[in-house]
Amino acid sequence: MLILCKVTNKNSYSGILSREIDDFCWQKGDNVCLFLPMSILFCNFAHPKTKRNYLLLASKIKRNYLLIMQETIKSELEKGVLRRSLLLLGQHNMLRLATAKVIIFGIGGVGSWCAESLVRSGIRHLTIVDADTVCITNCNRQLMATVKTIGEPKVEVMRQRLLDINPNAEITAIQRLYSKETAGEFHLEDYDFVIDAIDSLKDKASLILHATSIPTVTLFSSMGAALRIDPCQVKVAEFWKVRNDTLGAALRKKLKRAKTIPQQKFLCVYSEELPLDNLGTEVEAEDTSSDPRLLEQATLIRKAQTNGSLSHITGIFGFTLAGLVLQKLCSPA
Repeated sequence: MLILCKVTNKNSYSGILSREIDDFCWQKGDNVCLFLPMSILFCNFAHPKTKRNYLLLASKIKRNYLLIMQETIKSELEKGVLRRSLLLLGQHNMLRLATAKVIIFGIGGVGSWCAESLVRSGIRHLTIVDADTVCITNCNRQLMATVKTIGEPKVEVMRQRLLDINPNAEITAIQRLYSKETAGEFHLEDYDFVIDAIDSLKDKASLILHATSIPTVTLFSSMGAALRIDPCQVKVAEFWKVRNDTLGAALRKKLKRAKTIPQQKFLCVYSEELPLDNLGTEVEAEDTSSDPRLLEQATLIRKAQTNGSLSHITGIFGFTLAGLVLQKLCSPA
């Protein structure tokens, strides 16, 4: 990372630095401290040749790309959208959100709500990954799913919705399945946060192992949100301490059996409510319409096991994942 600015003092920076730099930069004598997302850079410039004309700040962080922005908020429209976030979090934390990079795997009942919450809060660089198209049964719990979007790629519908909220956001939509074979295509080392909202046990385990192998990445994972109805029992815990969750138990068993333990601890969103039983049957659930379009969709969504789920639970899971990202970015440490 290279950051170039005129040598003056903290109250009169010029060059490519915006005025907002004063909110997160201070100078004392020949020492400059510049606060950036996930890092603090300290540089000493006592040598007169270095101090002459321009001040060069360099650091060895995980990404080597220009991080300073021309403006903290690019437009009056975006300022309006994020005004209440700015009021609560302050300029320093809003810059952290604006420069963080987040990738979400699984834009379904959990991931879709997480994505929207992040963008509404101030996250500007977001990648959303999902191979599926919207089907009729998604409409009861997935943010972008309506009868008008049936058959469309989930990530494309979601991307457009997020850009309608903040047109200045950089939303990358990838209609691709994450798996052990495709893992290298996503370049997780380029991100600050990885959000796991994958349903598949095998692919979920692969993502967890991959993300936790990268020291500079923070992983947050969603456990099972199906078969629950009590919003008060949604909790956050470290992976090995998750309880009453069938998916979490299956993951731990799979990882132990394969002797592949995650290299870092990571937090999970889960419910302590014991899984309920499905009171309906899959045949009843699918036989809802004679519309050929809906019947065609029904044939595409049959799985080995299908469980009922509700939007207030999947939404809480998604919002909690987004909250963990914001909490990490806005914490003093």
